[in-house]
Formats: sequence, structure tokens, C-alpha cells
Amino acid sequence: MFSKAESRKLREDFWTSFGKSFPRKWILYNTKIRDFSFKFYFDKKKAMVSLDIEDQNIENRIKYWDKMLSLKSILIDEFLPDAIFDEAYVLDNGKEISRIYLEKHQVSIHNKNTWQETMVFLNETMQQFETFYYEYEDFIKA
Repeated sequence: MFSKAESRKLREDFWTSFGKSFPRKWILYNTKIRDFSFKFYFDKKKAMVSLDIEDQNIENRIKYWDKMLSLKSILIDEFLPDAIFDEAYVLDNGKEISRIYLEKHQVSIHNKNTWQETMVFLNETMQQFETFYYEYEDFIKA
């Protein structure tokens, strides 16, 4: 069991190490679409890369979700075969969003032995997501 301070330090160390191991500028929040962003996540049980559509204007969220659904077969066939589409994903804080994501289980931010495989997963998955996004960006933004 780790104290809060030890856990925070491990998180800082992981993300610093990830940034040094895979130095590049990720899209993340810079999609130029409000509340449409890519995210990295890593905790004690899993790692995840996601595309989140968080717009509280339900019409906007539906618009972008429908665009992503129309591209689903391309995303799965050509980029990320294990992508999970969840139109009504509920965050820990109770907020409902639409999310497309991939997870890696049996890894832990508290276990440095799983860091390398997690970094590779995060890097490769986000690269595929970004390649897909850049290829279809004009359609998604229209």
C-alpha cells in the first residue's frame, strides 16, 4: 500500500518517464473542436487511451457521436480493431460523455514492472488515434 504522497510521486515519475521515452506533441485537447479531446489514463488497474466527446449541449454531442459512428468501420478495420464505442459512458464524477477507447488491463501505475508495456500501449494507441483523426479531420469538423 502506498501513501498519497508516494502514489503521487509514482504518477509524476511515470508521466515524466513517458514524456522522455516518447517525446512528441500529442493532439489531446488541441482538436479545435470544443469538448472533443484525446486522453491518456493510467491507474492501479488499467491504462486507457480515449477520444471523449464531453459537450453538455446534447445536440452537439450527438452530432459528433454520429460522425464517429459513421467512421466506426474505418477506425476498427484500418486503425484500432479493439476500439470500444460507448455512447453513454459515465465518468467517476457522474458526468455522462460519449467515449471511444481502448484499455490495457493487468498493469498498474504502482508497479514499475508494467510501465514499459504501458508506455508502448499508450504511444502506439494514441498514434493510431491521431493518424485516424488527421485523415478524417475535415469530415469530423464539418
